[in-house]
Amino acid sequence: MSGARRTDKARTAATLATALLTSRGVRFETHSYEHDPAAPSYGLEAAEAMAVSPDRVFKTLVASVDARLVVGVVPVSATLDLKALAHAVGGKRAEMADQREAERKTGYLAGGISPVGQKTALTTVLDESVELHDTVFVSGGLRGFEIELAPADLAEVTGATLASIARAERSR
Repeated sequence: MSGARRTDKARTAATLATALLTSRGVRFETHSYEHDPAAPSYGLEAAEAMAVSPDRVFKTLVASVDARLVVGVVPVSATLDLKALAHAVGGKRAEMADQREAERKTGYLAGGISPVGQKTALTTVLDESVELHDTVFVSGGLRGFEIELAPADLAEVTGATLASIARAERSR
C-alpha cells in the first residue's frame, strides 16, 4: 500500500474520512465499486465487488449503550454482539441506534457510515479480529466507496479499543 493512492479516479472527491486520514498522514487506499441499492448486505456486496475475503471487510454499526451512541466495527461476515459491545464500554444494555440519529451524529448516510471522520466522534470499539490482517476495509463515507488501511492506523485515528464484539452469522 503506498500513500493515499486512489484506485478509481472517478471518485476523487474527499469525504470526511479521507480528509481526516490525509490530514493525519495516514497511509490508505480507496476502492470504489458500483453499489446496487437492492443488495441485501452492503458489506458482503463490497467484499464481492472488491474480490476480498468478507473477514477483511468491516461494517460500522451504531448502537445505543445506556442511552449514549457507540460504534461497533465488525467483519461483514459476522454480526455485532450487543451485550459484548455494552460490556466493552462499561455499559449494561445496548440496542441498535435509531438510523436518523446515527446519520445525524456521524454525518454519514446508513450503508456508508465510516468509523473514520465522524461529525461527532463517537466511542468506537473494533472487533479484535481486525488484528488478524495486514490491512482491512471500512466504509469511506459513501455507499460503494471503501478505504483500505492498516488495523493499527484505524484504531489510532478512531481512538478505538479492541474487544471481542463479533459473533458468527447464524445459518439461514
